[in-house]
Amino acid sequence: MTYVIAEPCIDIKDNSCVDVCPVDCIHSDDDAVQFFIDPDECIECGACEPVCPVTAIFFEDDLPDEWRNFIQLNADFFVDQ
Repeated sequence: MTYVIAEPCIDIKDNSCVDVCPVDCIHSDDDAVQFFIDPDECIECGACEPVCPVTAIFFEDDLPDEWRNFIQLNADFFVDQ
């Protein structure tokens, strides 16, 4: 399991989560509309969740049903990195 960034991050991309991540597993690029958490690097510390100003970060098991597709979207961002 890991943390997942969901829909509220789209077009916001606030760096608060990036700043507190101890393993630098939160990434994006100029073409992406949100940040993504690398599921292979995330250590599940939870530091990112409380600092997100739009409440976009969830532990995978707690992700609302309507945003379950963001699990795969986060993983897919890192496939060809």
